[in-house]
Parts: sequence; structure tokens; C-alpha cells
Amino acid sequence: MFNVTGILKRLVIGRAMRSEELGETLLPKRLALPIFASDPLSSVAYATQEILLVLTLGGLAYLHFTPWIAAAVVALMTVVVLSYRQVVHAYPSGGGSYEVASTNLGPSAGLVVAASLLVDYVMTVAVSVASGVDNVISAVPALVDHRVLMALIFVALLTAMNLRGVRESGQTFAAPTYLFIGGVLIMVGTGLLRYLLGDAPVAESAAYGIKPEPGDANLAGLALVMLVLRAFSSGCTALTGVEAISNGVPAFRKPKSHNAAATLAAMGIIAITMFVGVTTLAIVAKVHITDDACRLTGLTGDCSSYTQRTVIAQLAASVFGGENSVGFFFIQAATALVLILAANTAFNGFPLLASILAQHRYLPRQLHNRGDRLAFSNGILALAIVAGLLLWAYKADVTSLIHLYILGVFTSFTLSQTGMVRHWNRELRTEPDPATRRRHQVARIINATGAVITCLVLVIVLATKFTQGAWLAVLAAIVLFVMMRGIRRHYDAIAAELAVTDPRSEMKPPSRVVAIVLVSTIHKPTLRALAYARAFRPDHLEALTVAVDREQANALQRQWEDYEIPVPLKVLDSPYREITRSVLEYVRSIRRASPRDVVAVFIPEYVVGHWWEALLHNQSALWLKSRLLFTPGVMVTSVPWQLTSSAHADHPAARAPGSVRRGEPIKPDKSDDVGAHQ
Repeated sequence: MFNVTGILKRLVIGRAMRSEELGETLLPKRLALPIFASDPLSSVAYATQEILLVLTLGGLAYLHFTPWIAAAVVALMTVVVLSYRQVVHAYPSGGGSYEVASTNLGPSAGLVVAASLLVDYVMTVAVSVASGVDNVISAVPALVDHRVLMALIFVALLTAMNLRGVRESGQTFAAPTYLFIGGVLIMVGTGLLRYLLGDAPVAESAAYGIKPEPGDANLAGLALVMLVLRAFSSGCTALTGVEAISNGVPAFRKPKSHNAAATLAAMGIIAITMFVGVTTLAIVAKVHITDDACRLTGLTGDCSSYTQRTVIAQLAASVFGGENSVGFFFIQAATALVLILAANTAFNGFPLLASILAQHRYLPRQLHNRGDRLAFSNGILALAIVAGLLLWAYKADVTSLIHLYILGVFTSFTLSQTGMVRHWNRELRTEPDPATRRRHQVARIINATGAVITCLVLVIVLATKFTQGAWLAVLAAIVLFVMMRGIRRHYDAIAAELAVTDPRSEMKPPSRVVAIVLVSTIHKPTLRALAYARAFRPDHLEALTVAVDREQANALQRQWEDYEIPVPLKVLDSPYREITRSVLEYVRSIRRASPRDVVAVFIPEYVVGHWWEALLHNQSALWLKSRLLFTPGVMVTSVPWQLTSSAHADHPAARAPGSVRRGEPIKPDKSDDVGAHQ
């Protein structure tokens, strides 16, 4: 028989890789860029749109703030990129913001960062996929009713690709990312050239006016400031994913920190260039977009059924000659692909961070294990499930999801940059070389500037987005923080309880071993269990059965005597037909009579070959084992008897619940130690 599950697994994931092949999965810069930077690079597809959506709440009158808000976002991104280059050099072992905060600000600060980033990674998948689906719908409006299904399918495809390993997913995702970068730059260059030549592109929405929201028509003072700040906080979605490279330094080829820093710089330059270009082109083409199509003035037909195209779609149509042009479909296809693939940043960042947290005993240890392809498979699957549930709950709507976004990333920005300031202060106290001290002082200024600015942005994001849904992200981060503290307390308590204090005392043998073989009838499994128990030469051995039916119990006793089995058979009465309780009470009575005795219980079991056969056998044994395992001083041994259906050579792997793996510690690269503080 074919192992169908195994064949499907190999088709989806590929062949299993040996631990020694981990070096083959390390990434060159050309692959690391699309893997770790696809999120900030792709955010140019919606960051400008988010700014415009907020400003048009007051109508068209406030669009003149767009270039100033974009300039503030660019300045912020520059500071953050420079700050994280310092992190990459100072902490090349990975962990990024979490490691920086934990080392310099304490474990609690590190957990705040970790919880915030885990929430933000989930949101990255949800928002990126939902935004990608939006761009697919912009090109093919007939698919609007299948939004959620498409989003879930895309998450499943991303999961499958990432389970194949980091390098293989990078090779798959590199082309769409570079096509998107090239397409956007060509679109921006063409559009701005046309503008300089006097033939400025005009967006399809340029002729529409926008009615302001009630109460937002004539904003002034604090209300106007809040509108601008809210638009700025929405535009800061362009910074999501910037920290992923600092988390993923161990995935780079050597010299790891140098290559990671170079990739981070390239990402910053490309992202800023595209963001500035798209924003400038949106102003030139007079893109008018709103959160509700019924607020558009001059629109003919039913506004409730009108689907507004995204900003990037309107720009592509205006630059390349309409919605049926090759350029339009190229940009839409590339944008949809890269937005969906932007979730890949989270699919690499989340499992790696979860693995580090699991190694530090803040998350279940299973998240530290590598799968067949040396990827952190459990973390990938956990991320996919949570993100899929979020997309389903919010109907894959970007506008609803975006309010939950970016809060976590600015929390990690602020704490990590504050931690870096303390790091440089500590280094300066012990560094005698004047040239090195000057470098450290410059680095400290960069990180201090980053800490102040990102803290201000965090306050702005909280103030402008909290009541619109961001409170859910805050609540999720708090729940994660409390949960991780609880997991750590549990692991610490277990470690303390299991720690060896007096080896001689704890290896002292019991006074006696009382062996009990559970019997329901006389058959081959029973006789094997009796023989196995006798081989242990216990101080006392007996067989035990429960008389649920007195006639059957009498028949068993007669058969026992006929076979002349050299082990006494004890029969327990059970007037209420309870097997488990009767056995437990008898075992406990032995322990009460002689607490220093150990009771060894042998349970004969069938081993079957099909899942449906397992439902028909061994249920009593399963319940007995589960109860006996909680009884102090009792050892439980299963004695298996393999039935014919289990004897096929190709079955065991198919029936096994899965291979048990253990993750290796994530260690710093010694080759980077020399340059760690440069």
C-alpha cells in the first residue's frame, strides 16, 4: 500500500534535510532582500492610500498636508533604518529588538517587545494578504464576493512554501518582489516625466469631489492637529517589517552582520524612493479616494455598488493608458503578488522569534524545533492558523484590519532603541580607544534620536487608533505577555522540582517491587505480559482481574487453573461494573500498606494497523494508564502485541503521529564577534 500522507507531504514540503545541511539554507543578500524586506517594500502600495483616506475625512481641502506628512514618514524611516543598522552590528546573533530590550532593559521589557512583535507579525500577514486581494479585485472586480476565500487560499500557499525552507521560499518570492520594484519605479518615472513634459497623468477619480464626514468640514485647532496626526500614524504603516532583518541575522551568509546591514540599507533606500515617488505621483494625478464611495460627488449610478480602485491601480491606469493596458495589468499583478508575499516577512520573523522565546522557556518548547526542511515548522503553522482566523473574522477587509496594525512595531522600535542607548553607555564606560569611542558616541546619538521619535509616534498611534480597534492589539499583546510569564514560571517550577539535590538518596532502591499484570481474558497478549513481568523478577507478582460479570470471572479462574499458570490470580469484585476505580483503589491500598514499595503495573495492549481499528481496541487500557500515571509510586508498562494488520512494512511510518525533533540552540556567529561593536 502507498503511504498517501507521506507522498503528499514530500510533494508539498520536499525531501527531509539533515542538520548538517543548515549551512545550505543561509541567504545571500539578493535573496535576503525579498524575504526579509518584502513587507516594508510592498507597503508603498497602501501607505500613501492610508494617508489620503484619513485626510479626505475632511473633504479635499486637507490634501495639501500630504507632502508634509510623507516627508515626516520618510524622516522617520531614515532614523529607524540607521538605528537598526546599529542593532545588527551590536547583536548579530538574531533576536533583534527582543534581545536588545532583554539584555539592556530587563526580561519584562524584552517580553513586552516580544509580545508586541508577535501580534504585529500576525497583523502583517492579515493586512498584506487582504491588501493583495484588494488589488486582485481592482483588476478583476467580479471576484469581490470571494475575498475571504482568496485570502485563506493565499495564506495556505504561503504556509506551504515556507514549510519548504527559507532559501527555497526566497528563490520563489524573489522574482515578484524585484518585478514590483521595477514596475513601480518605471511607473513613477514615466508619470513624472509626462508631468515635466506638460502631459501630467490624470487619475480616474480626479473629477470626483468628496463630501467631508459630518463635523469634519471646517476643522481647526486641536481637531485639525488630530486629523494630521492620524494621517501620519496611518502613513507609518510604511515602516512595518523594518525590524525583521535584525531578527533574522542568523539566516544570512557570513559575514552575517555586514550582509544584514547592507540589506537593511538597500531596503531603506528602495522603500523611501518608491514611497516618495508614489506619493508625488498621487498628488500630480489628483487621486481622490475615500473610505465610503457614497461620499464621492459627481459619481453616476449606485454608489453602494461602486468599487473604488486602489491608489496604485489608479496611478497605473493613468500612466499607462487605461485599465485595459498591459502596464496596468502588470502593475496590478506585481502589486498583488508582492503584497501577498509581503506576509513572507512575518513567516520568517514570527517562527524565528518564537523559537528564541521557546529556547528561553517563554513559549512551548515545540516552537524551537526545526521541521523536515530545517524551518521552524510549528511556528509557521501557528502563524498561519491565527492569521487565517483573523482574516475570516474581519472578512479580509484592509480598512478594518489596518487599525490593529503598527502599534506593536513602534513599541518594539521605542524599547529597542532605548536599550541600544544603554548598550552604548555601557560600552563607553569601558572603551579606552578614542576612535572607537567616537563611533560609539555617534551610534548612541542615532539610537537616542530613534528612541525619542519612535516614542512620540507610538503615543500618536495610541491616541489616534486606540478607539478605532487598536485596543484589540493592545489587549492581545497583554494576554501574550501574561501567558509567556506563566509559561516561564511553569518551566522554572518544573526544573526546580526535577533538579537533583542528593543523588545517593534519590537513587536508593525501593524496599520491594510489587508487580501486577492486568488481565481481562487469557490470550497471547496476556501470556506475553505475564512472561515479561516475570523476567523482571519482582519481589511479588500477581495477575489482577475485575469481576464485572461473576460467571465470566469464574470461567477465567477455571481456565487459569487448567493452564497451570504459575502466577496467582486475584479477582476484584465490582458491583457497579467499574474497572478503573477498582484497579486504582487496589493499587493505592498496596501503597498505603507499604509506602516504600513500588507497584509496577503491566498492561497488555494490541497494536493495530488502521486508525479505525484503534477506535475498537485499547480504550480500557488507555483510561487505566491515564489514571495510574497520576498515582505516586506506580510504574506503568505497556506490553504490546502486534496484530497482523500492523505487520506491513510500509505502515509504521504512515501511522506514526510524527517524528519527535529537538531544536538546536540559536548561537551567535563567532565570525561576527570581532565587528560586533563597530
